[in-house]
Amino acid sequence: MSFQGSLNELPLSDIVQLVAVSGKTGMFSMTRASEKGYVYLQNGHITHAKLGEVEGEDAIYALALWNQGTFQFSPGVESEARTISRSNTNLLLEAARRSDEWKILSRKIPGTDSVPVLVSREGANGPVTLTPLEWRVVTKADGQRSIDEIARALKTSAFDIAKTLYGLVTAELVEIGRPRGAARTAPEPRAPVSGPAIPPLTGQSIPVSTHSGAFHALSKGDEKRSLQILCTKVKQEAEAAAGAPGDATIDRPYRSALQELDRGRGLDVVRDLIRTLEETIERLRGPVAARGFREKMNPLL
Repeated sequence: MSFQGSLNELPLSDIVQLVAVSGKTGMFSMTRASEKGYVYLQNGHITHAKLGEVEGEDAIYALALWNQGTFQFSPGVESEARTISRSNTNLLLEAARRSDEWKILSRKIPGTDSVPVLVSREGANGPVTLTPLEWRVVTKADGQRSIDEIARALKTSAFDIAKTLYGLVTAELVEIGRPRGAARTAPEPRAPVSGPAIPPLTGQSIPVSTHSGAFHALSKGDEKRSLQILCTKVKQEAEAAAGAPGDATIDRPYRSALQELDRGRGLDVVRDLIRTLEETIERLRGPVAARGFREKMNPLL
């Protein structure tokens, strides 16, 4: 059964972990406006990723920054290409590091839909020395192309282009203009979503963020802590599906699951909790709500 949802609620790092923990094989297709990205897993391990003309690790790093759009997991779909050899933990740890680095880049670059513009240096003294990548970026900064478009033209990631532009902006060689067609009014504040947000690549300012607690636990090799966090996520989804936050019939099996993890049991505890809470939701809200909950939890079953 396919698994789908919104990247506003579950960023790539979280949804990959849900599938990876259960050791599934399949493909994530991710859509944001006109952009489409793909991530392939085999027995829970990421083997290939593609976003436009960018493939491999760079595609993962770019997709991990999306916090808008939708995703769908199609089980059993494999790719012949093998562009990723790093472990999931190392790969997502690097993605998280890049996410954190955006909080520095965002001081001068509001988003990768922004348009860099060369600055006139009339009256300036001294030569200007550029690295090969800086020179390539400058030749594409025509005042019309966005950072995303420059990245596509140079067949590299928007993250690397933004890092290069950060130095050029600091040196007062480039200014970052408004996105084409951007409204002058400030965007309406978004309602908070559960879990930490991941900075977007396009369309809005880049917020300060860090990786999720579940990933942090996995990166330290703490399997028990990861499963505890998964149980908490399952409980939160069940409360939302049942419209009953703090309900005792949901809280009791959740606490029982945590006790079972303390006794050394593994992923089967999470699966048992999902099945128990599915029955609880059906009693509280009916079969439609229970079915919606199960579809969200399907990657763990």
